[in-house]
Amino acid sequence: MELGTALQGFGMMLSLIVAIGAQNTFLLRQGLARRRMTPLVLICWLSDLILVLIGVSGVGAVIENVPVAMIVIKICGAVVLLGYAAMAIRRAARGESLDVDAATDRRTTVSVIGTCLAITWLNPHVYLDTVLMIGGVANSHGDPGRWWFAAGTLIGSLVWFAALGYGARMLRPLLRTPRAWRILDSAIAVIMIITAIKLLAG
Repeated sequence: MELGTALQGFGMMLSLIVAIGAQNTFLLRQGLARRRMTPLVLICWLSDLILVLIGVSGVGAVIENVPVAMIVIKICGAVVLLGYAAMAIRRAARGESLDVDAATDRRTTVSVIGTCLAITWLNPHVYLDTVLMIGGVANSHGDPGRWWFAAGTLIGSLVWFAALGYGARMLRPLLRTPRAWRILDSAIAVIMIITAIKLLAG
């Protein structure tokens, strides 16, 4: 029973974070540059750890029962997502790409970590996914099931971020041309727009 509950959590987390978004794109680009992956993967995973534990502890259920808070969170989340979509559309229109053969990052470690924290914590959508959605589903399993569910989600989070960050170099052959980046950024824009619409309609 416990293992099955953990597997449900694992699957739910992957279904929420595998979609291309700002955080995943950032990790992908850093992975192609092959720099600072360990601290970035840890930041992304530890952020999920904190947010999932907040949700599973019952805070998510409290927030969910405050209609005004939910409306504000959804609107802010949609605005952020549409902002990401606009940036992706601009990159696609300009044909911006990353030279995967000479990918480097001249920014300081502090700057890169700061960017990762901002992308992770300033996106309201992450709170909807981890605190409210995962927290709500986890709590439906009662004790101790909710903690097994949470453990499964955190394993899923770690597996995904590690695979994306350290496995990015395997995608280098597919991302050598500006056309490939146009397709990637166009897909990002579409996904972000659809997610924003679902968020507002939900």
